This record gives sequence, structure tokens and C-alpha cells, in this order.
Amino acid sequence: MNKRERVAAAFKGQETDHVPVCMWQHVPEKYWGDDDAFARVQAKFLKDTDVDFMKLSGDKYFGWPSPMLETIEKAEDLFKLAPLGAMHPYIRGQIERTRKVVRALEGECPALYLIFAPLSYIRLKIGYPKMMRFIRENPEAMKQACAVVAEDVKLLVRGIIQDAGADGIFYSVQNGEESRFTYEEYRSWVTPSDRAVLDYANSLSEMNAIHFCAWEEEPNRLSVWEDYQAPVVSWSRQFDIMDIQEARKHFGCTVWGGFDNRLGTFLYTASREEIQRETANLIAQGGKRGFILGSDCSIHGDLPEERIRWVVEAARKI
Repeated sequence: MNKRERVAAAFKGQETDHVPVCMWQHVPEKYWGDDDAFARVQAKFLKDTDVDFMKLSGDKYFGWPSPMLETIEKAEDLFKLAPLGAMHPYIRGQIERTRKVVRALEGECPALYLIFAPLSYIRLKIGYPKMMRFIRENPEAMKQACAVVAEDVKLLVRGIIQDAGADGIFYSVQNGEESRFTYEEYRSWVTPSDRAVLDYANSLSEMNAIHFCAWEEEPNRLSVWEDYQAPVVSWSRQFDIMDIQEARKHFGCTVWGGFDNRLGTFLYTASREEIQRETANLIAQGGKRGFILGSDCSIHGDLPEERIRWVVEAARKI
């Protein structure tokens, strides 16, 4: 199998010749202002690590760029949030840059582009304290704001897949920590906009992955995402479900993960031999059907890329 065949089979839950490997890093900020350089960095990462597919970075385009969010102080003002529209630089900029990245990858492997859930785009602009204050003061205002953002994000998703040529999206849903919302609150306040984007993405591509983000180092209330559908779930083995077989049974699809991504953990400190033994151990647990080897979340920029290649090399021998 080549990379495209291997990854396509894994996404369908079919047996693969080798377990696909995909880890990812953020692109250093010094490249954010030059789309061509940004594309070269992502292509170099593929060459240096030899991963089976790429999770494309959304660096520079995180917080939602509404001027109103710069100064907002009252939850009710979220009702005034206006859509950006398909031609806004925030949307067109991501599409055009992704087109360059996809071109730089030269068709070697599939590529999924990072898309955040609507509430996360707002939170990345206003911060957690305001997000939580606003959603509790006026949940309907936040739901309306998330619905507006969701419609714009759908325009972004369409452009990323249909215009830029990405194979699908890496959909990061967050804010599911057990202490943040009750089940009922999350399902009422957050799920509608989450699902609006995800369901639309699934209508455009069969190669989307959901990332159940756990970077707050607290278990997620996984039940809030129980009806979120995608061929692959990227999950936190360290904070949510340790056992790979259990994770696959719980999510009902191919699962993607294995290594702790946090700075100073095993992947950063172990020897080549130790990393390759652990790779074999994880593959023995996950098998060659319905498993993609990766990390809980983004790999820190301080990790030498050769360490990811050690994982890839070991996986290709099994």
C-alpha cells in the first residue's frame, strides 16, 4: 500500500499493511506572514518525518476576527455578532494558504486541515473567563453567536476541501472537561453549533477526523460527544481512555492516538530503541484494523523530528 491507500483503508476500518502514523506540530510564528514559506515548512515536516498523512496547521488564524469581540463586556452584545462572509480575509486567507500547502505536498499523502468548533473560535478571541461568564449570564446570546460563527466556518470548510484540495478536516471540539459544563448544559449550549459544522463537513468528505481535545489535563465528559460522527476519532489516551481496544469500542470507529504529547514525557526523553519498542507495544494493542498511531495532541516544537521518524520506521516493520 502507498500512503493514500493505507490511510484510506484505516479511515474505513479496513486492515492495513502497516499501521499509519500521524503526529503534528505547530508552525513557528516567524513563518506566519509568508504563505510560501509556511507551505515549505509543512512540506519539510512530511519529508523529515515520513508520516502517512498530514494534519495541516491553522496557525495565525485562531481567534475569531470580529472587531466587536475585541471590546465586548456584556453577554447580550453577542446577539450583535455579524457574519464575516465567504470573501473575508480570515476565510480566504486560510483557503489560499492551504492550497499552497497541498500543492507543496505533491499528492504524496492525504491532508486534513485544522478546524475549531465555533465556541472555541470565540474563546480563542475573548479568553476562558469571559467565555464562561457570558455563556452563564446569557446562554442564548452565546448560542446565537456560535450559530453565526458556524455558518462562516462552513464556508471555510467548503473552501478548504473543494477549493484548496484538502482531503478533509481535523475537527477540534473542546470545552468538554467534566468541571466546565454539565451534560445538559453542553448539549443545549454547545452541541448545536458543533454539529452544524461537523455534519456539513461530513457531507463534503468521507475523510474527516474529530479531535476530542484534552489539553486542560482533565478528563472530558465524553458522553457529550456520543453522537458526533466521523470515520476517525483522535482522543487523549492519557486523560480519557487508556486502553486502545476500549477506545475503539467506545467511539465505534477507527481511533488515532497513543503517545503522550506533553513536553518532557516519554516521546521526548526515551532512547530510539525504547521508542521503537513502545511503538511495537502500541501496535500490538491496537492492531492493523481501526487504529492510527499518533499523539494526544500537538507535539511541542522542541521535539526533534527524527523522533517522530523513529516511530514511523518502527511501524513500517510490523
